[in-house]
Amino acid sequence: MTSSSPTHQLELLRPHEIHAELARASRVYLPLGTIEWHCEHLPVGLDALTAHGVCLRAAQRSGGLVYPTLHYGTGGGHGIYPWTVMMETGSEIVAQLRKTLARLEVFGVAQAVLFTGHFADEQIAMVRQLALDWQAEGHALQVRALSINMLPNSPIAPDHAGPFETTLLHALWPERVDIGQLPPKPVRTGNIEEDGWGPQRHVQGHPLWGVVGPDPRDFDPARGPELLEAVVAWLVGEVD
Repeated sequence: MTSSSPTHQLELLRPHEIHAELARASRVYLPLGTIEWHCEHLPVGLDALTAHGVCLRAAQRSGGLVYPTLHYGTGGGHGIYPWTVMMETGSEIVAQLRKTLARLEVFGVAQAVLFTGHFADEQIAMVRQLALDWQAEGHALQVRALSINMLPNSPIAPDHAGPFETTLLHALWPERVDIGQLPPKPVRTGNIEEDGWGPQRHVQGHPLWGVVGPDPRDFDPARGPELLEAVVAWLVGEVD
């Protein structure tokens, strides 16, 4: 980053730059992800990478700052997979978020946006409950809790390591998607496709081990900009 390059990443800014951006829009995005198996073709930090990338583009569009991503999550069916670090409950995560929110309130921030790229049911329930509890306590800082899979009428249906997550990450970090790490897709016989939501995807040795949803080998990189724009535009509309 050069001295003339504007940025919304809070950790890169000096205090006067923080104050200037918050004067434009008093909002801080708090992206959440985790370190989690996303099959062989995707990085283990995908949830955090997509959450941060979407938040950064939303901030660039309508103002605000983006806090460094919290790389811990809870819930989902991949807790014992390789290179997955998942918290058993959300209590430790909530403690960190509460501390962050309390400090942002002291700094005079008007709005905080909890935005999670890890969208297990437990994770979504955790951020939603935190936002509800925070507002019920009467704080001046307003808190929104949103998840990347809440996008209405998504061009691609949400999944885990399937076309949705593969396409979105490719739009943000194309060099971090490598479909070549997966075995070639077999020639289909008949009209029966494998159930991408079935338990066989959790059996080690399956060529799409850990993928929950449609086959990512069918993803179309050209749809990435459309999906990314849909998510960013929706997020901006929600927080504005």
